[in-house]
Amino acid sequence: MAFADNLKQLPKISHILAIQLLDSEGQEVALIENKPGQAGSLAVYNHLGQTFGAITPEAARKGLELYAEHTTDAQAHPGKHPNIDRLISAAADGTTLRIKHVFATGNE
Repeated sequence: MAFADNLKQLPKISHILAIQLLDSEGQEVALIENKPGQAGSLAVYNHLGQTFGAITPEAARKGLELYAEHTTDAQAHPGKHPNIDRLISAAADGTTLRIKHVFATGNE
């Protein structure tokens, strides 16, 4: 399936402002915000967090499947898709990242 089709199958993210990705020391390594250009990645990472509890190597491999055609593009053009590059790296080197949600409060 194409990425757009995969996104339709994922849980809604309107209540999430952002996701922080934390390393083993608890330091933020990335912030994925609910805004144009990042909302698809937010949906993917949110789903992976709900399903796997963290971005584990197994979760990363599933994420690469969900990104579909964009994974191929990311592999051909490193740096073009940093959220996919992160999953490629986690799948290859065994990195696990914790997810911390930043929820919408209605006061934004």
